Amino acid sequence: MNKKSGKQTIAYAAPPFLVSAAAVAGPMEEQGLLGGQYDRILEDNLAGQDSWEKTESLMLELALNTAVNKMGGALDDIDFILAGDLLNQLMSSHFAARSLGRPFLGLYGACSTMAESMLLGAVLVDGGFASMVAAAVSSHHDAAERQYRYPTELGVQRPPAAQWTVTGAGAVVLSREGNGPRVTAATVGKVVDAGLKDPNAMGPAMAPAAADTLWQHLQDTGRQPNYYDIILTGDLGQIGKTLLIQLMQEKGVDIAANYEDCGLMIYKEEQDPHAGASGCASSALVLCGHAFPLLVAGRLKRILLIGTGSLHSPTSYQQKETLPAIAHAVAIEA
Repeated sequence: MNKKSGKQTIAYAAPPFLVSAAAVAGPMEEQGLLGGQYDRILEDNLAGQDSWEKTESLMLELALNTAVNKMGGALDDIDFILAGDLLNQLMSSHFAARSLGRPFLGLYGACSTMAESMLLGAVLVDGGFASMVAAAVSSHHDAAERQYRYPTELGVQRPPAAQWTVTGAGAVVLSREGNGPRVTAATVGKVVDAGLKDPNAMGPAMAPAAADTLWQHLQDTGRQPNYYDIILTGDLGQIGKTLLIQLMQEKGVDIAANYEDCGLMIYKEEQDPHAGASGCASSALVLCGHAFPLLVAGRLKRILLIGTGSLHSPTSYQQKETLPAIAHAVAIEA
């Protein structure tokens, strides 16, 4: 059976059930717009660990264990874990996988990794290669700042276009059997480079990739934007969101009525995230803490999650490279 629809979209023949989701958030995130919707909250950004990186691994473990516990299962029920983060060599994910002891596939799509892990996890389940998989991501503000920008101790002033990396982790469990929403389709994105070089302004760099994937998804599926109750991008922030709306308008598609960016749903304005939130956990917290319960309750029927990621590295930036970006789209329908 041909499970490919159009040029870049997968149409799952046996759409996996999204049977459980869990979100672990830092204290700043709990004080934000979605406070009270997360499963676990850290007391502070270290949570008893002696480094931010260890804290991030702990969050990922907590998210995965909580998602499994919420469905009444055990880790041994999970055939494969697919997870990723922002740190070199997927440090947080690999060290969490060391503790969890389950077959593991590490993924790097920058901040698009939540969508990528769900896309590939659904492939494994739909293809009969697994009965149940977990897809998860994490990010930590202080760890990401240390790797990509400056140590937080320096107190470097952030430019207005900068975004605040979310401290958190999210995990979902995809199953061949179950109840609730299902992952019905996914569009694999292409690497798109708009030629921008400012790593503090990732929203404008990622918006063209989001537009490319969203346009192709609509073409491949024959759907209109209003097919979905809401279209969510991962972390374009205010500048990137505005640009995406404009780019789609240029293609003759109006998404303004039912489009939101996860990066604008995490923090309150008075928390001063500048242009919004970013990081792998931006889309993960919104999906696992906010959207999934609405799908289960029937308040949302269809959502399109477009994970967005800037694929630069400290090395590429120092070599004066541009910021390539990617976006993957996952359709979830109740």
